[in-house]
Amino acid sequence: MLLQTIQELAREYKQDCIAIRHHLHAHPELSYQEFETSAFVQSRLKEFGIPYTVMATTGVVGVVEGKNPASRTIALRADMDALPIQEENNVSYASVHPGIMHACGHDVHTSCLLGAARILQATRDQWSGSVKLIFQPGEEKNPGGASLMIREGVLEHPRPEAIVALHVHPGLPVGKLSFRGGKVMASADELYITIKGKGGHAAAPHLAVDPIPIAAQLIQALQQVISRHRDPHQPSVLSITSIHGGTTTNIIPGEVKLMGTFRAMNETWRFEAHDLIRRTTEQLVQSMGGNADLHIDVGYPTVYNHEELNEAARAAAATYLSPDDIEETELRMGAEDFGYYSQQVPGCFFRLGVMNREKGITSGVHTPTFNVDEDAIETGMGFMAWLGAALQAPAHK
Repeated sequence: MLLQTIQELAREYKQDCIAIRHHLHAHPELSYQEFETSAFVQSRLKEFGIPYTVMATTGVVGVVEGKNPASRTIALRADMDALPIQEENNVSYASVHPGIMHACGHDVHTSCLLGAARILQATRDQWSGSVKLIFQPGEEKNPGGASLMIREGVLEHPRPEAIVALHVHPGLPVGKLSFRGGKVMASADELYITIKGKGGHAAAPHLAVDPIPIAAQLIQALQQVISRHRDPHQPSVLSITSIHGGTTTNIIPGEVKLMGTFRAMNETWRFEAHDLIRRTTEQLVQSMGGNADLHIDVGYPTVYNHEELNEAARAAAATYLSPDDIEETELRMGAEDFGYYSQQVPGCFFRLGVMNREKGITSGVHTPTFNVDEDAIETGMGFMAWLGAALQAPAHK
């Protein structure tokens, strides 16, 4: 009966949640600037009769209490921030803020969680325990809103037995969900390197210390940190994504700046690699007559799905939809600050299919044409509510 009721309410609330998504999509806000979004979420929770608190400036945390609310707590999480991308979609709800767009689906995540909250509130006399609703800022930018929310106590009073989040998947057809146990997404650290040499005339390189060939050598050497030191069974990526130096053809610059990213699936190797990156940078640059300033901005940890919780969620999905609608999520070197939560309590981070080739909805996240088949919102909010109400969370191990 509860399953059927949740499915019926998801259908009933679908259009309202699509309208919520349109509002959020049209009014995107960058990381840690989600003031209007936060106020909107608060207004909807108040309308639903759900108590909430505000933390980490723009974060919102609501609690829906079922029967015997102290028996257990499940947390459901959505992120709210947008990206600095100019939208190119020709839709009525396109972003009204130039250069800012919900290009990663966080508007969908927030809409689904608001829909789930409404369903849970309407059915609270039919399930036991409590569901904590976490609307989080700043997923797209270090240090990650999850870390700030945890620091301010989002996983306490009450402490959840498990935490669950969905993420749109533009490669998965609408109406499907995907799951993966164990390692799901990589850690992500940012690299900032300044190579300092000695500027001079391009016709007299012997009188200068040219940082450009030093940079070229360093980029190649850093690749060997991965290829020659990493266990080949451990996925890892180091990419130098930006190089800036020099102003014209006949001047050797005094410095070159590099930026890049380092990603890993193993936390031990991650920090071993940091030491190798530092040592390689310092020794190579000095051997060629220059000096290096290196800053590694330590970012999000790996996302690890608790195996028992993942299997329970997968089974719940097969019940809510059908076994044919459930797929295996591929291992991804992208990063997500959900990893902070899954370090603290058992976590399950799953994917919501939003692709529809017939409608031309195929663009990837972080692109100016990203969009979703909004039928996915009914699936997302209904299944999130079903998990919150029915999931028997495994004990932390």
